[in-house]
Amino acid sequence: MILRPARSTDAGKVGAILSEFIDTTDWMPRIHTRAEDVNFCAMMIDRGWVTVAEDDTPRAFLAQDGNEVNCLYVANDAQGQGIGKALLDHAKTLTERLELWTFQANDCARKFYAREGFAEVELTDGQRNDEKLPDVFLVWERADS
Repeated sequence: MILRPARSTDAGKVGAILSEFIDTTDWMPRIHTRAEDVNFCAMMIDRGWVTVAEDDTPRAFLAQDGNEVNCLYVANDAQGQGIGKALLDHAKTLTERLELWTFQANDCARKFYAREGFAEVELTDGQRNDEKLPDVFLVWERADS
């Protein structure tokens, strides 16, 4: 598995990874079409935010804008192999602090981020996100050496 900056030609596969999560998560509403998922991913790629993890094809991606992690998704059949951790570890090398939002219902993500040193600092009712799902704001800060 290698990590590399995403290319514009990755937008379809990256969008498919995002769509797969939405389509296979029972509590996640689909509020955008799959084509809109691809366009959203293409926009993040164009901005230089996306790193992909690939073997022969992208299997996971992380979108990072400065210290904000916008997205971290791993294809269902690639989960549990350390790919998400590798992407997050890479993101940690680029900054002293990372911030992100996830949904309160996403127990797997919340456990993952807790293992990776993130602290939950705010819970909301979800009225500020598009899905209107309760969410949680998490922060990681590099420990002083």
